[in-house]
Amino acid sequence: MVEAGAWWTPLAAPALLLGLAALAVAGDAALDARGAGRSVTPAGVLRPFLAVPRALVEQPRRLPASDRWLWRLGVVTVPVAAVLSTLVIPFGDHVAADLSVGVVWFNAMEVMTWAGLWLAGWGPNAAFSLVGGYRFLAQGLAYELPLMFALISAATGARSLRVSGIAEAQHGLWYAVWMPFAFAVYLAGVLAFSFLGPFAYPAGRDIADGVLGETCGVDRLLLRAGRWLWLAAGAAMAVPLFLGGGAGPWLPAWVWSLVKTLLVLGLLVWVMRRLPVVRADRYVEVAWVVLLPAAVAQALVPALVGLGAG
Repeated sequence: MVEAGAWWTPLAAPALLLGLAALAVAGDAALDARGAGRSVTPAGVLRPFLAVPRALVEQPRRLPASDRWLWRLGVVTVPVAAVLSTLVIPFGDHVAADLSVGVVWFNAMEVMTWAGLWLAGWGPNAAFSLVGGYRFLAQGLAYELPLMFALISAATGARSLRVSGIAEAQHGLWYAVWMPFAFAVYLAGVLAFSFLGPFAYPAGRDIADGVLGETCGVDRLLLRAGRWLWLAAGAAMAVPLFLGGGAGPWLPAWVWSLVKTLLVLGLLVWVMRRLPVVRADRYVEVAWVVLLPAAVAQALVPALVGLGAG
């Protein structure tokens, strides 16, 4: 049984998310060194974190005719939305807010990233950042509906929008086993709303880093941190949705939640370095012609099973 509302959970959830994001960054640095033929050393793994102190003291960039307040609002929205999404994610037997509509809350926080990145692209009043914002909107049109049906599949199987209820409803048979397509679509959605790996199109090098291009200092640090925070939040959410939550033999529930989250996070970091960047227009075609109909069909499976059981 998940215990909600313990006084320390609203503080522990962001701290845990930050730790998971840091591990993902370190793992990505290690894979980068290995891919470049360098030896994996502690110094190489910690290299991305050495830029943090410099970013904290760097002066923010000012551009002519930019909307500074909306620009800053967009930058802050991305990491804040990622942190807020973790409030409904159970970790072992504890959750900060066991909302009856937890799945909707998580999806709403993810959609807030759309607004944040659009403002971060539009606010600077610069061409490349604006193109990056448009690219994320186009990418969102491709991934959002398949992602929503993946979430609906898990919720339908449990007959609940409560995240802890979905985890408890799996009874030893994970939804990833009999809803594998929904699980795969969900993981692709995590990479997409984190705009990392094959879905880094909004921050592409061909447009001078796009939504990241005009940011510097704390602003750039927040946007880059937001990407990794969302990757970690998506990995953590996959555990109660598709991997049975903290259920497992011998070990405490929180240990199983941590182990499963780390495995999903490691898989995402590994996959994002193996696939090329996908153009949004091509992904839209694949998503609407292939992924969306298949995701709808996948959502019908638990619905029919539940209908037959009822």
